[in-house]
Amino acid sequence: MKYQELVDVYEALESTTKRLEKTEIISNFLKELDSQTTEKVGLLILGVVFPAWSSEEIGIGAKLVERAVAEAVGTSQNAVEDAVRDEGDIGLACIKLYSKKAQMTFFSKALTIDFVFDSLRKLSKISGSRSTNRKIAIILELLSQASPTEAKYLTRTILEELRIGVGDGVVRDAIAQAYNIDKKVVERAQMLTNDFAVVARTAKDEGVNGLEKLNLTPGTPVKPMLAQLAPPLDEIIPEMGVAICETKYDGIRLQVHRNEDEIKIFTRRLENITHALPEIVELFDEFLPHENYIVEGEVIATRNGKPLSFQNILHRVRRKYNVEEAIENVPLKLYLFDVLFYKVPMIDEPLSIRRKILEDIVNTTSEEMNLSTMLVGTPENIDEIQALFEKSIKQNHEGIMIKNASEPYIPGLRGKKMLKYKAEPETLDMMVVGGTYGIGKRGDFVGSYLVALRDENDEFKTVAYAATGLDDATLEYLTVKMKELEISTKGREIIVEPKIVLEIAFSEIVESPEYEAGYSLRFPVVKNIRKDKGPMDVDSIERLISMYNEKN
Repeated sequence: MKYQELVDVYEALESTTKRLEKTEIISNFLKELDSQTTEKVGLLILGVVFPAWSSEEIGIGAKLVERAVAEAVGTSQNAVEDAVRDEGDIGLACIKLYSKKAQMTFFSKALTIDFVFDSLRKLSKISGSRSTNRKIAIILELLSQASPTEAKYLTRTILEELRIGVGDGVVRDAIAQAYNIDKKVVERAQMLTNDFAVVARTAKDEGVNGLEKLNLTPGTPVKPMLAQLAPPLDEIIPEMGVAICETKYDGIRLQVHRNEDEIKIFTRRLENITHALPEIVELFDEFLPHENYIVEGEVIATRNGKPLSFQNILHRVRRKYNVEEAIENVPLKLYLFDVLFYKVPMIDEPLSIRRKILEDIVNTTSEEMNLSTMLVGTPENIDEIQALFEKSIKQNHEGIMIKNASEPYIPGLRGKKMLKYKAEPETLDMMVVGGTYGIGKRGDFVGSYLVALRDENDEFKTVAYAATGLDDATLEYLTVKMKELEISTKGREIIVEPKIVLEIAFSEIVESPEYEAGYSLRFPVVKNIRKDKGPMDVDSIERLISMYNEKN
């Protein structure tokens, strides 16, 4: 199938903001595809060629793409940079530049979806000497044959900035609609595989039965079950009946997989960080059985036996070089709390059974390998639960988790089956979409950050400006990132690509017509830069409204 047909779909999707229209457009397109093309479109419709958890990536920067565009249209790289600056987007710059293309070499051979997909995947395989020139050659082959609109979306896809307003939810609904399958069946299959290529093709070829057969596979990460804020203990514990209550650690959540002799470690964003944690791999190899498994836990940084701040562990797991030095300087400690797979999938088992199996398979004779501190909570021992909470806070942890002991593990779910009970005020994970430069001595810094939440279409709607909680070092770091992600600047105002996630604390939620969400925050404070989180981890407007309604 011609790539232009997919590009026509991109254009249609970009021209509407309505979720149902986007779903209909994708659904109708999927019905026209053969199985092989369906598999590729399952990823391309999201502007990627690898599933989110894959360690493979296109890995091409904006400057390299601009160089390729310059060669394809017969102009200078400076001219391309000027066009990108003027248009605010590489794709729109291509439309402008291709209209003036000096050497009209297209359309001797029409691009196909297969050729585009396979060529983009080749880019991840190229390394070593002359790798830049070899990558340029592949991109140039695509761009030289591309129409202006094809070039628009090719360059955006290479940079993973498709900008058509389509997220996982829309693609899920479109697959369900195209093949007349219940959305919940498609959603579960996606949660278990995290690969719309697999889900789309299975839905087309095998329908409901095929999707229901998809399950956990060690080595392929699954979206984590998520928690929401807990109401008072005397309210939630009687409602659950029996709860697993455990210390909430201020670290990074890990999902550890063993498949035969290979151990992989993923973050909650499904990022593979195995390379950064060789000592953790050794711990799992030594202190867990040599069977296939998927277990979850938290890793924290320690010094003199005491937990360090979240930023210490974040820097540690993101280390790519001098890992041996980091191992010595930032010791790590593990606390495991769940098992999703042990020889067979276990997510449909109640938590009480999963916890018992976890206790049976983990050897905790090492100081670094631990199970989470926990107790079984009932309406009769709420005082003990409160004592666990106070002890956890005293030990510099965040509080406790409260989980319904009779419930299965539901990937991606945020609800009352798993709750966090914290001493600090509630926070929201919010996306930075813009900001304002300071004045006077801080005129070179972006001092105030426009933050947003996800709506039902996975688009970001503004909620507030956050300007407190930032020291000079953090302001400098954020300003550099903002400049890298700049879309446009007018006066002191800057608009950026949605890539930076901040954890924002606040005193109150108020209705406000000034912001796109219709609500705002009083006294917002930046608590953390959440480098471990991405766009789909950002909290929703629905959650904001729910929190508002609980207080009013």
